[in-house]
Amino acid sequence: MGQRIMKRLADYSQYFLRRPQLIKELVGHSSIKKTDVVYDIGAGSGVISAVLATRAKQVVAIEAEPRMAQKLRQNLARYDNVSVVESDVLRYDFPQAPYKVFANIPFHISADIVRRLFLGNAVPKAAYLVVQKQFAQKLLIDRAGFVGQLGAVLAPWCAFRIRRPLRRTDFWPHPNVDTVLLEIMPREEALIDRKKLKAYEAMVVAAYHDPRQFRKLPLGAAGIDPSTKPSQLSLAQWLLLFAAHSGDLHR
Repeated sequence: MGQRIMKRLADYSQYFLRRPQLIKELVGHSSIKKTDVVYDIGAGSGVISAVLATRAKQVVAIEAEPRMAQKLRQNLARYDNVSVVESDVLRYDFPQAPYKVFANIPFHISADIVRRLFLGNAVPKAAYLVVQKQFAQKLLIDRAGFVGQLGAVLAPWCAFRIRRPLRRTDFWPHPNVDTVLLEIMPREEALIDRKKLKAYEAMVVAAYHDPRQFRKLPLGAAGIDPSTKPSQLSLAQWLLLFAAHSGDLHR
């Protein structure tokens, strides 16, 4: 294993998909078509970008590590519809024009990347991300089990779906966690006005961070048992709670 790859694994908790045929299958689970502009985040050697180049109108491969970005340009030079951008994705300005994302992202910044994509001002039309299974499950708000803060924050504007599980042997080297292909789609109709995102996010963050702040919210007005934890609330309960909190419940 090369030193650059070893450093990448140590710094970014990133594991690489081994087979182009598998990537073709995964892309087949997406809505990506020939008219789309698609971003590959943490593009690495370019194996995903190369597959996307045959399916999309334009591919933008984002790579933060300078030497890997240089190698990426060499690997993808034969594709006229692929451009390589050397950038930290968390500082990258995504376009206002329509775009989609398909990427095997670094596990340890998965939440930061999802926040950047869907809480920013340039939301993608769809995102397909290879992530840890546990991370994906915490975003699924209306399933039995623990729901993470990010899942509760994004739920009024985004729908999440696990499209396909992956095997540990699908990666090189093998990760010690289970992984899935996660689909994130903006809702056709937002359940809360986007202008109220910051207020809603502040309420959810406070509720998760401090049980006392959660209990101060109008739980009774929203029909929520005071013994309930924030991670146990359904999407409908969060919507009612925000309406009561913002004074919109009986308007």
